[in-house]
Amino acid sequence: MLELILPVRLRAALSACLLLTGPLFSLESVQADRIKDLAQVRGVRDNPLVGYGLVVGLDGSGDQTTQAPFTGQSLTNMLSQLGVTVPSGTNMQLKNVAAVMVTASLPAFASSGQPIDVVVSSLGNAKSLRGGTLLLTPLKGVDGQIYALAQGNLIIGGAGAQAGGSSVQVNQLTAGRIPGGATVERGVPTRLGDENGVIHLDLFEGDFNHAQNVATAINRHFGGSLASPLSNRDIVIQAPRDISQRVGFIAGLENIEVSLGVPRARVVVNARTGSVVMNSEVRLARAAVTHGNLSVVIDANPLISQPNPLAGGQTAVVNDPDISVNQQGGALRMVEGTASLAEVVDGLNALGATPQDLVSILEALKAAGALRADLEVI
Repeated sequence: MLELILPVRLRAALSACLLLTGPLFSLESVQADRIKDLAQVRGVRDNPLVGYGLVVGLDGSGDQTTQAPFTGQSLTNMLSQLGVTVPSGTNMQLKNVAAVMVTASLPAFASSGQPIDVVVSSLGNAKSLRGGTLLLTPLKGVDGQIYALAQGNLIIGGAGAQAGGSSVQVNQLTAGRIPGGATVERGVPTRLGDENGVIHLDLFEGDFNHAQNVATAINRHFGGSLASPLSNRDIVIQAPRDISQRVGFIAGLENIEVSLGVPRARVVVNARTGSVVMNSEVRLARAAVTHGNLSVVIDANPLISQPNPLAGGQTAVVNDPDISVNQQGGALRMVEGTASLAEVVDGLNALGATPQDLVSILEALKAAGALRADLEVI
């Protein structure tokens, strides 16, 4: 039995993975999900919108127009449209105006007059958007057409203060939201299926077992052969031809519970933080792994050089660097976990690796063919 010598935090994290993933995907308790959590009706989707605008009313925390000239240009253009002419060459040193980007999502089946939320983010060098008001901003789609108009007072979740060269800030001050701050001017045409009542379900995650199980559950619920899987993501369904009955059919369809099969073995690694998450199907074949650390330490020891009283020299500071190379040896260790996730966790813990080192070990095990799972690095 290998000794568990990994730090307590990593052992706790891997144990948490066991507790979280074991019951979800074990063979004894099969997972059941609603179809609405697994798939969406093709064509029913949000559409991103974006716009460029100005935020006014800031308390001296806006853009510095000398460093962000587009803010002054935008303000001049806006004033000219309102009948105010700014003389050419005028250098407006405004501190209460900021150029911003406005983003929103246009929901499916949105109609004219419907309010939607918008996110406002600073584009220049403004220090804060707190207390600002977004002026009328058209929001365009990917086709360049205007689909909504945004305007309103910003809600900023952060706070900050500065004085005497010191500052303190909590959360973000240069981005905020306007709930219901945009009004839809036109919607995107969306159809629920074709004229024959045929609709398609697109699974969020491609899996042939999931596609077959979803189609089987639909046919069992409604009777007959209404659903057929076309691929590991696409399921074609014969819905009612009458459009007025199609919404009720889809509502009942989305609430059908599906018993999913055993998922593919997968290990997800966050290379930036060293986080490792694995499901219960991960297995390790017998493999020998050695692991060691190499560190170079440079320590500068300052020394004071004091000349003799009659030498006429000056006192100086001399660095006496101390360079050392430390290498921790690692012996070969056998790792194996072919029965359960607990054995995989124990085998990896026995290597005595830090979270960042564990990422490299998993990648090496995958390359050697000993890790029986998909390794996904995010």
